[in-house]
Amino acid sequence: MERKANQIEQEQKSKTQAILVNLQQEVEGSFNRIDAQLDELLNDKCNLINIIPFQVSSDLSKLNSNIFFLVQFENDDFSQKIISDMSPLIKTYSQNQQKSNEQLNVKPFTYQLIQQASIKQNEYYCAIAVNKDCSILVTGCDSQIKVFEFKQGNLKQVQLLNEHTQYVKTLNFMKKSDHFISGSDDNQIIIWGRYENNSWICQQKLNGHTDTIYCLIINDNEDLIISGSDDETIKFWWKQNQWLCSQTITDYNSRVYALSLNESQNKLISCGQDKLILVMEQSEQNKQQTVKQKITVEIKGLRLCFIDNNKFTFQPFAKEYMDIYEMSSANKQFIKTKDIPVKGGQDCCFFPQQYIKSKSILVNKNGSNVNLIKIKSNAEFIIYETYGYMTDDGQYLITWDDNSTEYQIRKYQEL
Repeated sequence: MERKANQIEQEQKSKTQAILVNLQQEVEGSFNRIDAQLDELLNDKCNLINIIPFQVSSDLSKLNSNIFFLVQFENDDFSQKIISDMSPLIKTYSQNQQKSNEQLNVKPFTYQLIQQASIKQNEYYCAIAVNKDCSILVTGCDSQIKVFEFKQGNLKQVQLLNEHTQYVKTLNFMKKSDHFISGSDDNQIIIWGRYENNSWICQQKLNGHTDTIYCLIINDNEDLIISGSDDETIKFWWKQNQWLCSQTITDYNSRVYALSLNESQNKLISCGQDKLILVMEQSEQNKQQTVKQKITVEIKGLRLCFIDNNKFTFQPFAKEYMDIYEMSSANKQFIKTKDIPVKGGQDCCFFPQQYIKSKSILVNKNGSNVNLIKIKSNAEFIIYETYGYMTDDGQYLITWDDNSTEYQIRKYQEL
């Protein structure tokens, strides 16, 4: 794997160096043309100089940097014309040089297993979540929630929570406050808060779903919880003095597996059992969600995730490819633009897709494989039947290994 990574890095450096050399030649050539035209002006006493447009080489066109320029000036503002007409070329040269340097900084990576941090766990496990500063980790173990101190990749259990009566299926920490939420087979969502003695207690139970809660997400303002359920609905819970359900989406005919909000927090996507992706948009006036697009897919999907406002990924069930959807500038509808090869296999819905913006890493579990996809670079490792969670900063990947029945912690490492 390391040899392949080094090969990829060398290829990137070679291509980038060739592009930079080509750019330098084009810039130098352009100045030579101007010198020639200056000589012509002096020798022939011309009042107008025209430099023939030229197109940069095919290598630059691959970077979407097709450049055409026409320098056309008269004696009275001769120097200003040169500056004005050369500026776009110099700016483009600078931008492409910056892009090339950024590509060189995209290094191969891996997540190294911390052997001493593994913890045996015999109960049935489905969900993991880590708080904003990576100091607390919670896991669902049958109907209980175990709370761990999480320090430098090591775990120490500090509390056991028993409010749920059936299997805990999803967990999610809030980023601004010391709260997390849980969803369970008992149809309940619970809001948990931490107090001065570092103990966690149930603050509120949200009742409204009539079947298993499979997915929960929280908006950036932390005043909205969105839940997807086996009861074929998506519910929106707004915080006033208490959390209250304000809206229910009923467009599905089967269970809802996954939810994701875009960067601007005004679009929501979901997928479920009945081969349907919903694209919803929130009204600024009344905060109600409206279904703007229904995308019918050939195979159900357990995971999807916004990458930015105009792009999201979708993992078809057990397939060895992942779909990329992008918004069309013409009609503002999302369309599938390409597939990315990934490791696959039979699967269940736990371990949602995560996009770690700070490291540009997409975490995509598919079957017994965790596919880690980074900008123009791919890495993956295989574990037998894995569920887990990546910390928000991308530093740690925490997984549950069904084969060894233990939590395993991996730390980000560039190769």
